Amino acid sequence: MIVHPKAFLAPEEEFSQYETAAAAILPFPYEGGVSYGKGTGEAPDAILDASAYVEFYDEVLKAEPYRMGIATLAAPGIPGTAEGMIQTLYESTSALLQDEKFVVVLGGDHSISSGYFRALREKYGQLSCVQLDAHSDLRPEYEGSPLSHASVMARIREMTPHALQVGIRAMCIEEAQAIAANNWQVCTMHDFRHGLFDLDSAIQALPDPVFITVDVDAFDLSVIATTGTPEPGGFTWDEALGLLRKIFFERNVVGFDVVELSYDPADRFSAFSTARLVYKMLGYKLAAEVARGRLTWPVKPQGPLF
Repeated sequence: MIVHPKAFLAPEEEFSQYETAAAAILPFPYEGGVSYGKGTGEAPDAILDASAYVEFYDEVLKAEPYRMGIATLAAPGIPGTAEGMIQTLYESTSALLQDEKFVVVLGGDHSISSGYFRALREKYGQLSCVQLDAHSDLRPEYEGSPLSHASVMARIREMTPHALQVGIRAMCIEEAQAIAANNWQVCTMHDFRHGLFDLDSAIQALPDPVFITVDVDAFDLSVIATTGTPEPGGFTWDEALGLLRKIFFERNVVGFDVVELSYDPADRFSAFSTARLVYKMLGYKLAAEVARGRLTWPVKPQGPLF
């Protein structure tokens, strides 16, 4: 594996070596599926740059999750076609999973997620999905492509009947009709805020293991502003972290990606928030394993932990 010259969080070398790391960060700077704002291709490097300024200590978990060991890999060469891109991400994540790494993919636009989902499903046999997003992404195709960012959940739902979509506040009428006709578990932001969706039951109903895909446009613009297709009225920081903590502690999360940040040199805040989000999610994974009695604090970099 080729290590990225910028290690996530910029820790001491002991905590970023691939051989002993429990987690692996895979940048995947693809933006061939975008339809509005550009810049997702530069986002992974922006997240890695910003991560160097994230504190190691988590004030909520009262621990330093980075001590699990987090390796950061160089981005693979990405073909120009959507089909080639999906295959490349599938192969790259499959190789990391074979080495028993907990893999975090940094996008890139949302069209990438089905490649990683496929690799996880093959490893575990079955797989559920939780999507945090402003958009339902359920179009059969968009602008002539079935591998558009607007179609990623349509592709994932072809691989699993178990999917929960939360924070949705933008969809076309055909997507709304498909949701109703299939009784898909989709919690709009309106229903989330007004307590009109039984989210606890929906999370409990998801069979383990679980993959989480986070499109940063799920967040309110005050938290993350620079994204390809922004929508007002998203999650506050505390709302999203409360939801993610619940998912990690109640389900066995085996991987996640964070996508759709658009790099803007004038906006350091969004990249920093995204880097901190990734670290928070890794911390939740580690803390959930401690809560289940599988690990104890403090952890040490020693290879597979999860």
